[in-house]
Amino acid sequence: MSVASSVLVPYASYLRVYEPLAAFPEPERGEWARYARRVDVPTAQDELRRSLADLVPVPPVPVPVHESRDAFVALLDGVVVICPWRTRLRGWMALEELAAGWELPGPVLDAMVPPVVRGQVAADHERWRERNPDARPWIRSAVWQVPVRWFTLFADEEREYAPGRPGGVDGAGAEPPVLRYRTPMVQARRRLARTLRALRESAEEGPLAEGLVEVGRWLEEFHPRSLVELDYGGLVHAVPAERLADDRSAADVAEGIAALRDGDGEGASEAYGRLAERWREVRNLRFAN
Repeated sequence: MSVASSVLVPYASYLRVYEPLAAFPEPERGEWARYARRVDVPTAQDELRRSLADLVPVPPVPVPVHESRDAFVALLDGVVVICPWRTRLRGWMALEELAAGWELPGPVLDAMVPPVVRGQVAADHERWRERNPDARPWIRSAVWQVPVRWFTLFADEEREYAPGRPGGVDGAGAEPPVLRYRTPMVQARRRLARTLRALRESAEEGPLAEGLVEVGRWLEEFHPRSLVELDYGGLVHAVPAERLADDRSAADVAEGIAALRDGDGEGASEAYGRLAERWREVRNLRFAN
């Protein structure tokens, strides 16, 4: 998970790819096959708790010493698909994003992750990258938002929402809400290509188009029979229950792109306005006391 979200609050969303066992070489394939048969496969909450536990020591451990051997497991048309956590690789990437993209004052960054720790982590990452030049994560994360480009991969009918369940007096048995989308890789790639074509034909080149190209390159790294998942993750705790239940962001994005394709600039602006306002309210919580 994101280092930044771990240090502050775990309000992160996730884009995951689950690959079929055939995508993994032996002996890793056999290891994942045995793993998938377990009855106690860890959940996203388990991954979150483990990530937060690494930040308790002083100094914190922003990147695990050893790579995780856990994964998320799902079924796609009856076929087992695997999404390795790879928390060490993602920790390195998140620490780079924390230093480069969060625009934190130096003293704040140093208090969160001391310079000596960042230096050691960077050196470890460089040595590891020399031995693993083609490595890529199966999971991407974003803090206080779901990037618009992620929504373009999914259709509204693929939306899955569960309102969650309150726990007892001590919180036992509580289940957080779940909001996610899942789609086959072939559909995700097709939708991304259509969106990019619509943007280019309407002369709307810009950050969204650039982001789509980058996501497209990432998706091309995976098996064509993979499963792609967008999970609101910890963001479900930042959005009031009624708004979460009514959130149809993928539908808004699809409507805006369709309007753009039809030359309806006003319709595209209206759809984008609904989306922008919804997520502006969430991002503003980042700065709340």
